[in-house]
Amino acid sequence: MHTASDVTQLIGNTPLLHLKQVSEKTGCTILGKAEFLNPGGSVKDRTALGIIRAAEASGELRPGGRIVEGTAGNTGIGLTLLANALGYTSSVVMPITQSKEKIDSLELLGADLHLVAATSYKDPNHYIHTAQRLAEKMAAREEHGAIWARQFDNLANMEIHNRTTGTEIWQQTDGKVDGFICAVGTGGTLAGVSTALKDRNPKVTIGLADPSGASLYEYFRSGELVASDGNSIIEGIGINHVTDNVARAKVDVAFNISDEEALPYIFDLLRYEGLCMGGSAAINIAGAVRLAEHLGPGHTIVTILCDYGNRYQSKLFNPVFLENKGLPVPEWLVI
Repeated sequence: MHTASDVTQLIGNTPLLHLKQVSEKTGCTILGKAEFLNPGGSVKDRTALGIIRAAEASGELRPGGRIVEGTAGNTGIGLTLLANALGYTSSVVMPITQSKEKIDSLELLGADLHLVAATSYKDPNHYIHTAQRLAEKMAAREEHGAIWARQFDNLANMEIHNRTTGTEIWQQTDGKVDGFICAVGTGGTLAGVSTALKDRNPKVTIGLADPSGASLYEYFRSGELVASDGNSIIEGIGINHVTDNVARAKVDVAFNISDEEALPYIFDLLRYEGLCMGGSAAINIAGAVRLAEHLGPGHTIVTILCDYGNRYQSKLFNPVFLENKGLPVPEWLVI
């Protein structure tokens, strides 16, 4: 009998999905790693598991302890699910600008949710700094202690992606992967997967897909941390500082991707291939197309399908919201 002993056994080993339209468009084989199939519905389940297991191993996270994190939502969802399953409690600090669906999900799961104003990273009231202060406060008063998950600078993040995500991609492509690309939220996926693939074949091309208004496109091009023009409605990606995980990413080429360029890819993916994906997948697929054009036809390129689109339905699939932002609205969504 083959069974999973608990929810942690359901994380990872996600399939690679052939993306038909963009593969035909570019003459490359473009594959999406179906991270939306993780139990918490996103790639961040891996991050959450890696952080918890590392904290347990170090003795920092004790039985019955509390896990505190600042997050755009998905890591908080993963941490809360795992906390429920493993006997911990969770507190999540999140910008109030994040989607209603993610806020509702965290409340449903029982997270101790703290919504804060969206500010720049330099502001002491930024959600990451707020989470750090909350963790320190709770560590002093909680009977079983509390930890700050610290996903942006905690190298357990990239390490689990090295050990699992990158290794899976290599095995699933029989080592015939030519390129990998994704956007950055914390840098854990990009750093971990790039390390895993480059260690096996230094010739694999690693790309960064950076949304408008973020700074890593210019950072990896010139070393200057300068924000690109414009802005993006995409949640959970696009940062303006170099995290400890980002610093370890092995990037060969970077692309600046606008929402106008990216969103049609997920609209077409839903309409013609039956997959409803979130905005980060749009940036990733657009980046994969750019990388395919950079490498030329005949290559195999992998990207990440991070989470389901219904987590952002009130924004990404809301024609009024899109029109107000001056963004493309698919014909089938027009009221």
